[in-house]
Amino acid sequence: MYYHTYILYSDSLHRYYVGSTQNLKTRLDRHNKGQEKSTKHGVPWKLIKSFIFDTRAEAVKLEYKIKKRGIERFLKK
Repeated sequence: MYYHTYILYSDSLHRYYVGSTQNLKTRLDRHNKGQEKSTKHGVPWKLIKSFIFDTRAEAVKLEYKIKKRGIERFLKK
């Protein structure tokens, strides 16, 4: 099974969100149904970019790298 690091964008909040998951479709559905505390106010969320990894550790490592650098700055590189 693969793991994903993903970047979402909310037009209503003009904000990005980054996360990691094993099932990207289910996770995106949860974000857009308001079932995630951290993103319930930005519905609907659009998937901007996703990265696929073989291990959870790799996915989480990229997630933290993006958060540390800043999502917009990461996307510009």
